[in-house]
Amino acid sequence: MKEITTTNKFEKALVLFLNTFDGWKLEWVGDENLCYDAIGKTPKGHDCVMEMKFRKKYYETKLLEKKKYDNLMALGKDIIKIYFVSDPKGSYYFWLNKMIDLEMLTQQMPSTTFWRKHKIEKQVYMLKEEWASIINKS
Repeated sequence: MKEITTTNKFEKALVLFLNTFDGWKLEWVGDENLCYDAIGKTPKGHDCVMEMKFRKKYYETKLLEKKKYDNLMALGKDIIKIYFVSDPKGSYYFWLNKMIDLEMLTQQMPSTTFWRKHKIEKQVYMLKEEWASIINKS
């Protein structure tokens, strides 16, 4: 449970940072078991949701589970869907509404993020760093 608590702290900190310094109006909802971690408005006032991932290791491509993507996209086209990934080399904002024709792969993955003993096949998309609209490199 320590990992969940730490992740929740990172999510809340990002929401606070974006609201305070970048003009977002987000509310953290990561404890509600939704397909996103924050909901609210972009700096331009558009309705949005944001899914966040905080990775301990750097990978050149950023993994997004197809199931997560499908759930986000099912929220409707009037809601902007943002996939935020932070890793040791940077932070990346992927505006999913603008991504089309993603190539799906099937990989052996842990069944959940925090309990890694059991692996299952999952359908995933691999997002290239250059597809991110905002990249903050360390």
